[in-house]
Amino acid sequence: MSEGTQGHPASTIDETAEQHTVGSEHGSHHEVARLAARDAARALVVGEGEPVPPQEAEQPEEIALDAPELLFSRELSWMDFDDRVLQLAERSRTPLLERVKFLGIWASNLDEFFMVRVAALHDQVAAGIREPGADGRKPDEVIDGVRTRVLDQMTRAYSQLHNVLLPQLAEHNVRIVPLGSLEQEAHNRVIERFRRQVLPVLTPLAVGVGRPFPYISGLSLSLAALVEDPVTRQRVIARIKVPREMISRLVPVEGEDNTYVWIEEVIGENAHLLFPGMDVLGTGTFRVTRDADFEISDDADDLLQAVETELRHRRFGEVVRVEVNADMLPELRAQLIAGLEVEERQVYDVKGPLDLRNLMQLTKLPGHKDLKDVPWSPLVPRRVRGEDGAAADLFSVIRQGDLVVHHPYESFGATVERFVEQAVDDPDVLAIKQTVYRTSDDTSLIPSLMRAADRGKQVVCLVELKARFDERANIGWAKELEKAGVHVVYGHPGLKTHAKAILVVRREGDGVRRYVHSGTGNYHPQTARLYTDLGLFTCNEEIGADVADMFNVLTGFGRAPKPRRALIAPSGLRDGIIERIDRASKAASKGKQARVRLKMNALVDRRCIRALYRASQAGVQVEVNVRGVCCLRPGVPGVSDNIRVVSVLGRFLEHSRIFSFEIEGEDPDVLMGSADLMPRNLDNRVELVVPLIDPAARAVVLDVLDRSLADEEGAWELQEDASWKPVLANGTGRSVQRELMDTASDW
Repeated sequence: MSEGTQGHPASTIDETAEQHTVGSEHGSHHEVARLAARDAARALVVGEGEPVPPQEAEQPEEIALDAPELLFSRELSWMDFDDRVLQLAERSRTPLLERVKFLGIWASNLDEFFMVRVAALHDQVAAGIREPGADGRKPDEVIDGVRTRVLDQMTRAYSQLHNVLLPQLAEHNVRIVPLGSLEQEAHNRVIERFRRQVLPVLTPLAVGVGRPFPYISGLSLSLAALVEDPVTRQRVIARIKVPREMISRLVPVEGEDNTYVWIEEVIGENAHLLFPGMDVLGTGTFRVTRDADFEISDDADDLLQAVETELRHRRFGEVVRVEVNADMLPELRAQLIAGLEVEERQVYDVKGPLDLRNLMQLTKLPGHKDLKDVPWSPLVPRRVRGEDGAAADLFSVIRQGDLVVHHPYESFGATVERFVEQAVDDPDVLAIKQTVYRTSDDTSLIPSLMRAADRGKQVVCLVELKARFDERANIGWAKELEKAGVHVVYGHPGLKTHAKAILVVRREGDGVRRYVHSGTGNYHPQTARLYTDLGLFTCNEEIGADVADMFNVLTGFGRAPKPRRALIAPSGLRDGIIERIDRASKAASKGKQARVRLKMNALVDRRCIRALYRASQAGVQVEVNVRGVCCLRPGVPGVSDNIRVVSVLGRFLEHSRIFSFEIEGEDPDVLMGSADLMPRNLDNRVELVVPLIDPAARAVVLDVLDRSLADEEGAWELQEDASWKPVLANGTGRSVQRELMDTASDW
């Protein structure tokens, strides 16, 4: 998400290169179309030598569908997404501690955005790229545009914190107070705890002759101190790292219920203890954000070793952003910025505590139920409940008809984890194969695979080592699985295996039957309680054969055969989606009613966007529900006036991907899977999208899509000018998440 030697995954590089190649051609394509339209108009005549009437000659120029003005900037669209998260923190109808949570999420999102996307922009600038991208903006212009939006959001975020959230929390006896405001006795207790627990581990690092500027790790919180020798009047700056291991960022004040002070204030007040005999002229907090992406060569002989090496290099990524206290002494600030060697536009002055992610500590306070969302416990789907209260035989349930589960409304443990556990315990199960992109320490899936290998079953686990920010965890899981006898495959260096699939091969009669789980989300029990994701259980022979082929290609050596039913990236997913969009366009051009409805996390791919523009021009009604980035521009007359784009945010993170193509007189063609319509997903990842063949299963997914597109409370609608307008600014209305919680018991 920088200058220097750190690279980025092939997905980022290829996508960036494609943007600049196409962007450089936009002017010529548009000019050719304009001149052709002009020449055609000049050539038109009515009768012999008679000029064309003005109303016929002055036809509007046709807009080329790859024109820059038809695409929004990916980075600025992402900033709009985080703005919507911030708006949830600003909404009075959101419970108070949930608003605090959303403020922390806004800050966390921004960190990752700078580490990956903004770093990539700085890489382009460092590489000398000056040509505009597909949206017509040069990298420098995007960086400046990002800064403008970040500064605006920071102003709102800290205004919300200081003027609304903290005063309202105080009304409910939860207080974050300045250290100097404490009564003397309470103040002394805080200082005594600091001297006992924190002071012994602090290490001041001075900068001066023979002492180069210290390395500052990414996202670590630090204090800068300006120190003067009272005898020589020599001044130096020093860095003090704020320890996170010994004490929490928000230090509880003993004897004062739910009262906290920031640890950096305590360190700053006592900084003189670290510089005996010196005068501390001032301190200030700062934080550095570094480029956290990396690239693995396609020629890497040992992928595990290559990823481990890059992880060691990540901490030395180039600086992308520096946050400093707004009241830091100018002399201290200037020396700090000089030492970090960054441009002024990379520096952000913060009027309040840095790193608002730590506010999440307050959301874990016991009690205060009135300040939080009503707790939700996922339900066990009716079809997997046994008559006597015991769990039903999942294989029997799947043979009776495809099963769709929807998390977090329905239990991940009672469905996905139970599916693998039953496969392990079933003596007729011969093989289990699974992909792992992200998972958690408390999952039962990894131990279940280990048990299966111990029982002599063929077990394959494809662990994606390059899952960003989960690389170390996945390396650990891979090593544990290998020790247990599981066949572990790391995928291809140039691709990420992002598909979510479990394949169970079971002996039945004189043959075998394949059972498949294909999902839109990771096999992660914790996020399954926070993200909305769909999973399909099926024993359809064609889907089973497609998933088996996918695993064989990934673990073996060969070219992927043409799938029977599924769409699999990088070989044919984009083409499959575009073919379906174009088919709807042809039907509409023949007078049939046609509709395309899509739900995903991001819509960036230009070929897919152009296909949607063609569909709109043909009269297809297009509805898009996109949680985050959307580069498509709706509402352009003659191009996208039949396209509506909405975004839904709420207590759960909308994560499912649904693709529905509906033509009059035909059954809807509905698919779901792991991919968003982004170049990185379609070109540089292994993705799996499967059709909903069973009518009952298809109806469940279409119901989710219907409700998502009808949401009012948590929805924003994208305007033609790139702004997002809340569907319902105040009050209550339809909420897809509330409706699905209310109806979950009926599924």
